[in-house]
Amino acid sequence: MSAHQPLRPNWFCAGCGHPWPCPSRRNQLLAQYTDAPVSLALVLGTAMIEAAAELRNVPAGELHDQFVGWLSGYRHDRA
Repeated sequence: MSAHQPLRPNWFCAGCGHPWPCPSRRNQLLAQYTDAPVSLALVLGTAMIEAAAELRNVPAGELHDQFVGWLSGYRHDRA
């Protein structure tokens, strides 16, 4: 199991203290779901919904950027 798990209810990384998913966890998730990008988006979307219930003072756009917005920067090109 990764040390880069979310500490709830503030959703910071237990391993490095950055907002979760931190850069290390993002890289791990990309490697883990390399052949399943839709599944990765679903996992992160579910985490975003859970975080929204606990982080009521954080604007939805910020939660989107933190949890799923960064996925658009990564392309999954298949041969």
